Amino acid sequence: MQFDNDIKAVDALHQSYNNIKAEIGKVVIGQDDIIKSVLISIFSNGHCLLVGVPGLAKTLLVQTVANVLDLNFNRIQFTPDLMPSDIIGAEILGEDRNFKFINGPVFSNIILADEINRTPPKTQAALLEAMQEKAVTAAGLRHVLPNPFFVLATQNPIEQEGTYPLPEAQLDRFMFNVHLSYPSFADELTIVKNTTSNNEVSLNKIINASQIQFFQKLIRNIPVTDNVVEYAVKLVSKTRPGTSLSTEEVNKYINWGAGPRASQFLVIGAKCHAAISGKYAPDIEDVQAVAEAILRHRIVRNYRAEAEGLSVEHIIKNLY
Repeated sequence: MQFDNDIKAVDALHQSYNNIKAEIGKVVIGQDDIIKSVLISIFSNGHCLLVGVPGLAKTLLVQTVANVLDLNFNRIQFTPDLMPSDIIGAEILGEDRNFKFINGPVFSNIILADEINRTPPKTQAALLEAMQEKAVTAAGLRHVLPNPFFVLATQNPIEQEGTYPLPEAQLDRFMFNVHLSYPSFADELTIVKNTTSNNEVSLNKIINASQIQFFQKLIRNIPVTDNVVEYAVKLVSKTRPGTSLSTEEVNKYINWGAGPRASQFLVIGAKCHAAISGKYAPDIEDVQAVAEAILRHRIVRNYRAEAEGLSVEHIIKNLY
């Protein structure tokens, strides 16, 4: 993509985002905040964890996003007997008596890791390594994954029997932790009307992989003032109990706060939020817009907070 300057490029990103959102909205009704979070994750070169009960169109959302962005898409259903080789691929003995590597489903632009907490840590680690390194290692050889590479993992918050919750260190690799709620009455009416008839929606492809890579680099070029960076770092520092910036509430109710990766994601997320909103530089409101989804899974409450019914979201809002 060629633009005279970064301002015109940001304008193009803003317009592309609006077009993408409108196109996804033909299929996915409501869920505007979720669509926004998923697109910010993609343009920020991060990954997203979706937490929601079954039947809220998580798979449909990812399929639609992949379609509109003209990207390859694979869905991996995580089960207790899934092995790392089922995800990354394996070496097989070919007809010519030589070993060759067969790519697993992780070799795609967008991966839907469905119910990631239903598989043992060994298999979770294989996917999380791919997320971090953008490559997989098999039989001592490194295989680079397609670019862009985006993982959207889902968790069901209801059934916890027989699950393997992701450790905090591995949760930290997800840029966003987004909670899906039930649709409104009006949205559910529209969903039921649309899905119980023969109406077929044709989706237009808005941008492609190379354009996404261009926008990912553009977002890192967006300037950010020192006071916005300081605000983001202070916000994260406030979540750490026993430190100079921690609040009384944090010291009382939090065991562990967010690490430096949260500060990095806050700044990148704020840049992207500003760009898709048509602004050329982020401000404090942009940091606050992405803060909850970035900090939610990086803060560990203590027993007192749980006993008093104090949510992580409530504590985060009191830090602004």
